Amino acid sequence: MKVICDRGALMDAINLVSGAVAQRSPRPQLQCVKISASKANGAGEVTLSATDAEIALRISLSQVDVHQPGEALIPADKLKQIVSAEDGEPTLTLELDGDAVHIKGQDAHFKVFGYPANDFPPIPDFQAMVSGTGDTPKAKAFITHPSASLATLVARTIFATARESSRYAINGVLLKRDGKRLEMVATDGRRLALARANLTGADKDAKGMSCIVPSKALHMLQRLIGSHDEPVQIAVTDAQILFSFGTAASPGRAVLVSNLVDGSFPPYEDVIPKDHDKKVTFDRDVLASAVRRAALLTNEESRGVRMLFNAKDKQLELTSRAPEQGEAKVRVNLADYVGDDLEIGFNPTFIVDALKVLEDNQVIMELKAPGKPGVMRSGSDFVYVVMPVSLQ
Repeated sequence: MKVICDRGALMDAINLVSGAVAQRSPRPQLQCVKISASKANGAGEVTLSATDAEIALRISLSQVDVHQPGEALIPADKLKQIVSAEDGEPTLTLELDGDAVHIKGQDAHFKVFGYPANDFPPIPDFQAMVSGTGDTPKAKAFITHPSASLATLVARTIFATARESSRYAINGVLLKRDGKRLEMVATDGRRLALARANLTGADKDAKGMSCIVPSKALHMLQRLIGSHDEPVQIAVTDAQILFSFGTAASPGRAVLVSNLVDGSFPPYEDVIPKDHDKKVTFDRDVLASAVRRAALLTNEESRGVRMLFNAKDKQLELTSRAPEQGEAKVRVNLADYVGDDLEIGFNPTFIVDALKVLEDNQVIMELKAPGKPGVMRSGSDFVYVVMPVSLQ
């Protein structure tokens, strides 16, 4: 193998693929990046692959000159350090010698010892998964969705996932297709976020599908989407989900593979209240600012912010107090308030987390009583349920 790569493009690809490298593993091959160089019809391509046995990522580069096709498997940390250090070079040459790779710039030469490329575990092929060819089981569901909309769905839900809960199903995000609707749902037991989008060109009679995607895979999905405006193809099997990015020839510029989370997701429809009789309309930025300021005088013992809704004045008063630190009081005007006065407490972080992922300036909150959950809505495509906290 011998290739000349654009250093900047190579660095970007390494930064992305490093997210799938195992940090610790008895198998050193899982701490490596596999580099595959190919050439067809006069055009060269280099593919970088990594996996930690739970997720896998394949990134393709076209900003390369392939002199000799081949494959190499080298430690990810050394590859990243060398390419990063050679920041003054426009291009780098990678050449395979046995299991070692020579990385050359204009005034530097690095020899990195690696492993046989065949030791790297195979990564499922996206097109084979969709068509069910070869030994690959055919995907039970296939969806194509715009990357911008997919990124919005992920951003509006992933913040509400549980962190290391013993209930494994809520450590991920539920992905569900029902006709022409795509839903993502996340919960940590104290709050629940649901985001919806319409599927373009989907068969309304298509078989429903649901699976639980690990949070780590979705964080990587966000990085892969970045600022790209492209369709994302999604294939789901009984045990895995695959995302293929871009409209270029198969397999696209990147393919992300992840094992699914085992378990049953909670019946989230039952959690969303339907009998709230108080409706608040507020400006997103105004409320976010008020909650952040009121939260300045909270601590571990008193993490709640008291919210007093005044129907007559259409005003909200937020107060907090931290023993031995002080008290805070913030007043804001509401765009509208329907219902009786209400005093209720919420974890301020839970409120701000939701406001940060909304684009609409106007947000609606529905309330019932001090001990009942609140519901925030933005249009018809976002619902957020948050449990109140007791205030002493």
